[in-house]
Amino acid sequence: MSGIANFQLGKAGLTEEFIESLRKTFKNRKIVKISLLASFSRDKEEVKETAEKICSGLKDIGKFKYRIVGFTIMLLKWRK
Repeated sequence: MSGIANFQLGKAGLTEEFIESLRKTFKNRKIVKISLLASFSRDKEEVKETAEKICSGLKDIGKFKYRIVGFTIMLLKWRK
């Protein structure tokens, strides 16, 4: 469990492939940083909705907590 994994979410949006790559990353990492690019959205409410969707998409592998800083989502995996 080393370091923080970095992802970027762009104009393709939140896809099932993106969620699947997060699942694979959380097998080895505890923290993931997701930067939302300008081509995705510049609406703070949409950033919060996206964070909620990501957490609900990952609920089958554990519990997650998120923190939003600007247009970046920090995801933290809790113990099982």
